[in-house]
Amino acid sequence: GMAWPKEYGGGGVEPVFQSIADQEMRHHNVPICFNVIGLGWAGPLINDIGTEELKAKYLKGILSAEDIWCQGFSEPEHGSDLGNAQTRAVRDGDEYVLNGQKIWTTMGNFARYMILLARTNPEAERKYDGLSFFLSPMDVPGVDTRPIRKITGEYGFTETFFTDARIPVDCLLGEEGQGWSLAMQTLQYERGAEAGAAGGLAMVRVSVEDMVEGLAGVERDGAPVLEDPIVRDQLVQAVMQEKSLVLGARRMGIDHLTSDYPGSLPLSSKLRASELTRQMRQLAINLQGGEGALYVGDDTARQGGFWQRAYFNSFSATIGGGTSQIQANIVAEHVLGLPK
Repeated sequence: GMAWPKEYGGGGVEPVFQSIADQEMRHHNVPICFNVIGLGWAGPLINDIGTEELKAKYLKGILSAEDIWCQGFSEPEHGSDLGNAQTRAVRDGDEYVLNGQKIWTTMGNFARYMILLARTNPEAERKYDGLSFFLSPMDVPGVDTRPIRKITGEYGFTETFFTDARIPVDCLLGEEGQGWSLAMQTLQYERGAEAGAAGGLAMVRVSVEDMVEGLAGVERDGAPVLEDPIVRDQLVQAVMQEKSLVLGARRMGIDHLTSDYPGSLPLSSKLRASELTRQMRQLAINLQGGEGALYVGDDTARQGGFWQRAYFNSFSATIGGGTSQIQANIVAEHVLGLPK
């Protein structure tokens, strides 16, 4: 929060200072921040478009981690079709009554607030115009969270059920019917296409160098796998892609270096980063040979099955915030100018 206003708990300095701090935290492998939704999505949105009253109410709690936030966008029946969300918010005097279900609400069972996309007008001519955006409390009667067990065996996600849950009218952000545009702005923060996040590390960064160290001692046909020329070529390719992400992030802030395709780097950063993460972990498993089939809990699994678990976890990044297919469509339409 170094670049957030001082009066709301931030540092009040230029964003470059936060970038430097983030680099140092990454270099020293400090623990990740668990309030990712608050720091990276809800907070920036409130900071950018919220009233002074909303900023005073929410921002300090986000930075202090006293208030954990979760996201209520996706629903079980609609997958990537976010515009078809059916969770209802019906106005009843000074309250909205919520009914419906959300899924993949990370940290939902710990959260105090949710950024919620709900349908206030089911009769709208365009389905997008019937959606509204709420800063919804999670500690009201009628809100029930149930942890979801992932393929890795961990519980990182929850389902959230609303049954006649009542929230105050002032939880509405913006006006009724503006939910779609606000959700799209929120996703820009999530995808790294819009600045404003408070900073900190949202995930443990694993580099190609880490993968090479993990493969020390692995042999193929009696020789170290790292001496195989084809393997070395694959690793060099991975290093080049990894470095391009780092340099691309720096390039984003220099307009003259992106004049050929303005917006191309921020709009594609989520796609490039999530797919490289998945591919790198898959390569690490493949290069282990038969040992790659082992998992956490197997006594002979390399590094305790770290890479296998990391590979399974990497798929969440290719889905959350818009699947890789959706991200490719965004690049095609908004960068390359291709038709829908």
